[in-house]
This record gives sequence, C-alpha cells and structure tokens, in this order.
Amino acid sequence: MTKILAHRGASAYAPENTMPAFELALEQGADGFELDVHLTKDGQIVVIHDETVERTSNGEGRIVDLTLEELRAFDFSAGMGGYANSTIPTLREVLDLVVGTDALVNIELKNTIEPYPDLAQDLDALVAGMNLAGQVIYSTFNHYSVRDMIAAGTPVPVGVLHSDMLVEPWDYAVSLGAQALHPHYGLVAVNGDYVPNAHEAGLRVNVWTVNDPGPMAMMLRDEVDAIITNHPDVAVALRG
Repeated sequence: MTKILAHRGASAYAPENTMPAFELALEQGADGFELDVHLTKDGQIVVIHDETVERTSNGEGRIVDLTLEELRAFDFSAGMGGYANSTIPTLREVLDLVVGTDALVNIELKNTIEPYPDLAQDLDALVAGMNLAGQVIYSTFNHYSVRDMIAAGTPVPVGVLHSDMLVEPWDYAVSLGAQALHPHYGLVAVNGDYVPNAHEAGLRVNVWTVNDPGPMAMMLRDEVDAIITNHPDVAVALRG
C-alpha cells in the first residue's frame, strides 16, 4: 500500500517543520512525515527547510551562524493563527514522536548550499542511538552526499532526490547504491515506465509534493511507494 508522508508535517494546516505540524500529521492518519535538517553553529541538528530563518520566523540570520538558544528565541509560526510562539524543533524532539510506533520519517539533508560535513555522521549517531534506523530514510539533492553516505556504510536507506528529467534514473540510483528515488511527481506523471522500471531495479519511488486529489489519484494508480503531501488528510481519505 502506498504510504502517505506529510510534507514538513501537515504544513497546509500548521507551521511547516514545527512540532504542531508533525503531531497533526499523525492525528490525520499519515504514515509518517518528511522533514528537513540543518546544523546550528553549536552543532545541533534542527528541523527547518531554508538555510536562513527569515521566511518561516520573525528572526534573521543563517542557521549555520546561530546557536540553538538563539534560534529558540524566534517565533516560527510564520503568521499562522493559533500557533504563536512555535519554536524550531531539534531532530531528536521530532523523532521522539515516532519512538514505539511504526511511523516513518523521511529526513532530507539540506546540504546543497551549506556543506555541513558532519551532518551525515551526526544523523547516523542520533538515529542509531534511538534505534530508529528501520523507520527512517534519508534523501538529498546532493548526490555526492548520497554516494558518500552509502560508501560510509550508513544503516539507513538513502533516496536520490531529483526535479529534472534524468536518463534512466533507476540505473543512476543503483550505480550510487541508493535504495529509493524521490522524484517530483510530474516526472512520474509523464513517464509511465518510471515506477515499474524503478521497482524492477529494486528501488522504492517516493514522490513529492502532491497536493491535489487528481495527481494523488494518479500516483496511487501508478503504485508509487509513498506520496509526500502538505495535505495528508486528503491523501489518506483518497487512498481509503
């Protein structure tokens, strides 16, 4: 059965990448959620999409230049009513939500602009320490990082994120040692062979970001392995 993963939590209804968004996603019946991680100045893994805080908070600055304490002083409600004073969560805090459950977490490494050379190693240590390797998948647009994580022996499956047309992406992903492909859903919609070829190569196909019922239904018919969406409640209802 296709899994439903909430994109940055139930981000259509609560501030993205905050604890309320992740809690709501699970309440809405999502099988788990997707999130993004960066490293703070003091080496803490925090959950936020951008390299800077301006878009999603009332603060200013780059994550890499700020300590966790400094980040905690900002309001990450992004103006959404009822969520004032939402704070930036650490990855550990978010992962605590899924301990003892079968919920899945797609951790996207945001290491295409800031290289964060310690991020992959720190992630492995945290995930292993919480015994969650079986509930986590990594993904990134940095395909050097995909290659390097796999070469380093990460126990966590790794997915290749891509938004452009690739020639035989399943062969490319296998050549890197990856376990999954994470394409924009439009790439699957225009290539009916994408999912069967990926599955034949032993890869999962987890598509993003599917917010309308029509494309959701198409992805379900194509038997993708996971739909990543801002509207997990809609996808769960459509899947039945």
